[in-house]
Amino acid sequence: MKKSGFSLIELMIVVAIMGFLAMLAVPNFMRFLAKAKRAEAYMNLSSIYAAEKAYFAEHGTYSTVLNGQGGVGWKPEGYNGGGKNEKIYYTYGFSGAEGSNNFSGKLEGGSAGLSRSKADNQGFVAVASGDIDGDGVADIITVDQNNNITIVQDDLAD
Repeated sequence: MKKSGFSLIELMIVVAIMGFLAMLAVPNFMRFLAKAKRAEAYMNLSSIYAAEKAYFAEHGTYSTVLNGQGGVGWKPEGYNGGGKNEKIYYTYGFSGAEGSNNFSGKLEGGSAGLSRSKADNQGFVAVASGDIDGDGVADIITVDQNNNITIVQDDLAD
């Protein structure tokens, strides 16, 4: 009676091939996740742009206050006070107070780029900042009064 099946060598070769394919796929998957996080930043920066333009139309100046007294009336969807338990990833806004001038997300190093922000009667620059791949370097994206979204520091660059 002949036994059929795979030998240990054949199984080891299959496992090695699967491991090699996984080794190739994981970095691409991680890059895909990082790009999805960046898509959130683009959406929220566009929303800040719209709020700033509406505020400017009414007051003749732009504001560094996003939420609260004298603010443009913008707050990220689902914001709960900032930090690691947030639903948002990036930190958004301007230098100043959490919950008023900026809103921090769950990524570390989010406030790194906020010093680039400004707002006055001539224009504004709002910032989204976050360490999307955990390497200690923040991804910094800005939007200005002309709706120019600029990647100032690219955390996805190789």
